[in-house]
Amino acid sequence: MTVRTRFAPSPTGQVHIGNIRAAIYNWLFARHHGGQFLLRVEDTDRERSTPEAVKTVLDSMEWLGLNFDEPALYQTTQKEKHLAAAEDLLRRGLAYKFDKGGTGKEAVLFKMPGENMEFTDLIKGTMRKEAKDMQDFVIVRSDGNPVFHLGNVIDDVTMSVTHVIRGDDHVENTFRHIALFRAIGAAIPQYAHLPMIVNAQGKPYSKRDGAAFVGDFREQGYEAAALFNYLTLIGWSPGGDREMMTRDEMVQLFTLDRVQSKAGQFDLKKFQKMNVWYLQQAPDATWVQKFREIFPQADAEMLAKVIPLMKPRVRNWKEIPSAIYFFSEDFPVDAVAKEKVLGAQAAKDLAVAARDALAALATFDAPSIEAALCSVADSRGLKHVDVKQPVRVAVTGVAGGPDLAQSLAILGRERSLSRIGRAL
Repeated sequence: MTVRTRFAPSPTGQVHIGNIRAAIYNWLFARHHGGQFLLRVEDTDRERSTPEAVKTVLDSMEWLGLNFDEPALYQTTQKEKHLAAAEDLLRRGLAYKFDKGGTGKEAVLFKMPGENMEFTDLIKGTMRKEAKDMQDFVIVRSDGNPVFHLGNVIDDVTMSVTHVIRGDDHVENTFRHIALFRAIGAAIPQYAHLPMIVNAQGKPYSKRDGAAFVGDFREQGYEAAALFNYLTLIGWSPGGDREMMTRDEMVQLFTLDRVQSKAGQFDLKKFQKMNVWYLQQAPDATWVQKFREIFPQADAEMLAKVIPLMKPRVRNWKEIPSAIYFFSEDFPVDAVAKEKVLGAQAAKDLAVAARDALAALATFDAPSIEAALCSVADSRGLKHVDVKQPVRVAVTGVAGGPDLAQSLAILGRERSLSRIGRAL
């Protein structure tokens, strides 16, 4: 049997990380077994399933590298097939028409078999439900449009889906769907229901907790590989303490028996730490490209100096613009930091003394700069930071940043002294 999984989003807006994690698990499972990963766009909500919403889904999948193996199936193109299945169920007495409000418009309801049901969930184990707790349900609305349940099952048959891996909010639906599969005489896929993603309080993770949609993470400058890796680990473990893995390693190791049945927490700080690791692994060419996107006029020599200095401090690509003071004299100045650090006359006097010490250096390199600044502080019985902070704010416009001596060395004597004088 060739494994065939599918991701079946309803494109009505942004793609939540819980939905895309389901896509990731389907992709990994299919790749692990040498099978096919498919995409079905459940676009029956014509008001909300706009071309823009569909594009958002496709862009999110492309960014994360979730390639699918056959052309996407759009559910709206299958309507006639859905209605034909409903007619067949009516003809065989497995469905019936019902006019709920006496409007003259009849919906089609599927007749549940009236027997206890159970199925084996590949994550949760045996799931059971008594007949008395399962009611007949609508499969075609009174306006003639098929309902999710019918379309979902018929499309899975059309696509020859062998495994349905989706959120555990669909467990109740699965009993209905299995009954439909049996009624139409089709092979029943195996089901695996994923636990939800929660916040620190154990509640469903949402926008209130921070970035919750794939587009948020992309816009905030995070690495796609980091998000893929982190989401894979919410609910699944390869064993041991392994966390950072290549895509190939995840494909090799991924199995559903290692997916937990309880909810998994999204820890933003832990994800950010993972993202930093991925940034540090990025090739030099990627760093140069990212810096050039922000500073297109930067020359190669300056980039070769600045990138190694900034690299350990960059937590996501959106922080690259903080290095603007290396590339332009028109850089923003933190007014609060300037007032706090350079507002007092004593601080200005220290900056002047530091400027004079730097101006007198025979060699303007990082070790010499460090020694000169420390000497100014030591001669006055001050902490080194008392001298370095006024110089940093004067030269860079901010109170924090990479090593000051190395930064001044990169900027050079003329620019460094000029900025100190300008700030005073």
